[in-house]
Amino acid sequence: MSNAISDTQWVVSATQAKQLIERGATILDTRNIILSLLGHIPGAVRVAWQDFSQQEPHYKGKLIDNPNILQEKIRAIGICNTKPVIVVGNPPHNFGEEGRIVWMLRTLGHQQAAFVDGGHNALVKTGIPIVWESTQPKPGDFVIKLTPSYSIDFDELKANIQNLTIIDTREPREYAGATPYGEKKGGHIPGAKHFYFKDLMDTNGYLLPSNELIAKLNELAIKQHTPITAYCTGGIRSAFFVSVLTNLGFNNIKNYAGSMWEWSASNYPLEKSPPTGIIYT
Repeated sequence: MSNAISDTQWVVSATQAKQLIERGATILDTRNIILSLLGHIPGAVRVAWQDFSQQEPHYKGKLIDNPNILQEKIRAIGICNTKPVIVVGNPPHNFGEEGRIVWMLRTLGHQQAAFVDGGHNALVKTGIPIVWESTQPKPGDFVIKLTPSYSIDFDELKANIQNLTIIDTREPREYAGATPYGEKKGGHIPGAKHFYFKDLMDTNGYLLPSNELIAKLNELAIKQHTPITAYCTGGIRSAFFVSVLTNLGFNNIKNYAGSMWEWSASNYPLEKSPPTGIIYT
């Protein structure tokens, strides 16, 4: 199944996802285990971003640094380079995990990974059936081919901080200094602008129309060719942000996976001022 999803299409509608699933796409479910047990798409494999990330507290937002281990973990959930991957989540209530999985796969070289706009519930509304038995995936043959244009590390961010538009995708309270998710210190990276990732979507978890999203971003002087780095606590919410903007045609945007867990553990400064300018709620 070649070219079913384009290089820049990181989000698909529920209707398109249903068609791809019916043609044999791999399905990954990022919802919590309770929701998955209450019913999931036939063939869906439940995944958690933590399964592919480092274990050390300050680095747990970063992908496993041993490529052989990471590749085997991805093969174990049935991923092949040539087969489209459809990822579902629970966008009204979660942290953008579906975007994190898509970003991870794209960063590692998969060219046909996308998440479903509106998540699992949107897909169910298309009439796709629900099952309760767990899925035992057939191992895939995925081969990592790193795509560095979607990711930035601590050293690169530190060296280029003055030349980047940095976006903090966390809640306003976190931007202002609260540490509800275990950061060593509170605040935000100096100069970072604030755009809460859930302001990309409506209350039902569907992305806002493209023209509305672009207008919001333009209000923050974010254009399609602006060099952007997004971060959050551990690169999850920011990966969702990166996925959406890439899907909108923004072509110079990277996710800082280490995010505040890593940055706040360093000796580099943080600011604690509340968000200014436009805050979308």
